[in-house]
Amino acid sequence: MPTSLPKRHREFFAIDRSDAAWTPVPCSAGRIEETVLADNFDPATGTGSRTRLARWSAGALIARPVVHDFHEEVFIVEGDFVVGCDAEGQGGESFGAYTFACRPPGALHGPFTTRGGCVLFEIQYYA
Repeated sequence: MPTSLPKRHREFFAIDRSDAAWTPVPCSAGRIEETVLADNFDPATGTGSRTRLARWSAGALIARPVVHDFHEEVFIVEGDFVVGCDAEGQGGESFGAYTFACRPPGALHGPFTTRGGCVLFEIQYYA
């Protein structure tokens, strides 16, 4: 079984909240950005984990359901996050700050949008 390198030790550190700290997520047309906090996630070998903040602009949309081969835990830090909307971002169930989702590999979830924008704390990992 492949093994990944451990995440490096990082004691408490300030997180840069400026716009320069955020990197666009490729599939989101710049409407979703991330700041990776700790990472040894390797989809090619199915090992490791990633801890990140994801910032969604108001109206950002993932128009199709998503399924992946890793575990994912999502905590809404601020804003609103809509789950189960249609491909135009209409409908669905809205969740606010201090709500949480835990998804095992193979769990179908989404589509997603946000009406006013949000910040998510995410942990993605292989068991």
